[in-house]
Amino acid sequence: MTKYLASYAATLVTLLAIDLLWIGVIARPLYQAGIGHLMAVQPNLAAALVFYLLFPLGLLLFAVVPSAGAGWGRTLATGALFGFFAYATYDLTNLATLKGWPLGLSLIDMAWGSLVSAVASAAGHSALDRF
Repeated sequence: MTKYLASYAATLVTLLAIDLLWIGVIARPLYQAGIGHLMAVQPNLAAALVFYLLFPLGLLLFAVVPSAGAGWGRTLATGALFGFFAYATYDLTNLATLKGWPLGLSLIDMAWGSLVSAVASAAGHSALDRF
């Protein structure tokens, strides 16, 4: 059980650190330009907390643990795919239902979801291997 908690913690911390850097610094101008009119002045911290607690659990259940014996390549691939499908669900739904939702932002966001999920899955894999 300790190895799974350590893996979850590594996945969570990695996802949170990288994603906050992305959202708060790197991609902020992209989001502001594309959907600034929809952005809240202050984020809904309760919703963000639920996301950041659940998403790493999904990575663990669908990417890290099932790939544990198969090696790093499979963990990276399944983590990236999990992120791609999760972010694609969000972005493509917005593209389909919201007037003026930018296609370019959706493509960047789906690529980001794939990358951050692969990296966070790798951190979870590493922690799982250590215990």
